[in-house]
This record gives sequence, C-alpha cells and structure tokens, in this order.
Amino acid sequence: MVGDRPVTTPWRETIRLGEVGRPTSSGPVERRLAPDEKTRKALAKFLDLESLEALEATVRLTPWFDGAQLNGRWSAAFTQLCGVTLEPLDRTLSGDFTVHVVPANSKHAPTELEPEVVLDPEGDDPPDVLEDETIDLAGYVIEHFVLDIDPFPRAPGAEFKPPDPDPEASPFAKLAGWKGGKSQS
Repeated sequence: MVGDRPVTTPWRETIRLGEVGRPTSSGPVERRLAPDEKTRKALAKFLDLESLEALEATVRLTPWFDGAQLNGRWSAAFTQLCGVTLEPLDRTLSGDFTVHVVPANSKHAPTELEPEVVLDPEGDDPPDVLEDETIDLAGYVIEHFVLDIDPFPRAPGAEFKPPDPDPEASPFAKLAGWKGGKSQS
C-alpha cells in the first residue's frame, strides 16, 4: 500500500479460490504465467528496471484447510543500471515460493489479538488473508521476483569514490571568514 491506496501492478493473473480443487476433484490446478511484451515494458517501468526481457512462472494450487497453497517457480531475464557507472547490467534470476491463502472469514487467518509474537526465521509465514475470493497469482510472482533483485547493482570492479571535500565549503571556514580570518582564544 502507498498511503491509504493499494499498489496496483501492471500485471494481474487471477484465479478464484473456488476453482482450486478439493480432495474429491481431479487434482491440483496448475497455471503457466508469462506477461506479453507490452506488460513486460510496463513492469520494467514499475520496478525501475531498464528492461524486462522475460518473466515466466508456473504456479501449482492445492487445497489447504479452507484456502489454498500456492507453490510457484519463476525465472526472469532483465537489465538494471549499475549504481556507480550507470552501465547496463544483464541479469537472470529464478526462485521458488510457497504461500498459503485463506478467505477473510477463515478460522486459520492470523489474528491481531495474539498475546505473544514468536518469530521463527525457519518457520512458515502466516497465511495471507484474501480481500475477496480472488487470488492474484501474478502478484505473488512479482513479489518474490522483487525480493531477489539486487537493489544496489554494481558492475564488476565498479567502486564508488566520493569527491574530495572542498575546504572552502566547511562551516568552520565560513565562520573564520566572517571573523576576518582570525581565531580568538
């Protein structure tokens, strides 16, 4: 969210929670996702990348209590600018994710009133609570892709060297100038 408004990404691929198979159905739902060229350009701008040549994912949805479990695998090819030299850097990334989602009225939804918060870095995240019956698969792909992007990319060997300080710009040099260049003891 930005302020009070939710962030809207330029790519959405959704499925209704009711479409996720139940134990009596034929098995898990699997979706292959890949934005078209126009959407990749919009995503590159949205994510502050020079370009996004490819972004593909496969998401498998299975029932999980009264919600769903998403198991995803994604890969991306993109170009960033070096934070030091501004030269283009071609990058490739891939990753996996598992997310649980539940409807808003689920007894498995996390509550705000839990008396003690126990953080286990190796444990599962709490389930995401859906605002309605729609699961945005592309949103989860984008979220996990963004988490793996280097926010400060550098070209090999690039090193930031700060400019030499200007002694005339020192506040003490300015004070000395106001006093006529003489210091008093």
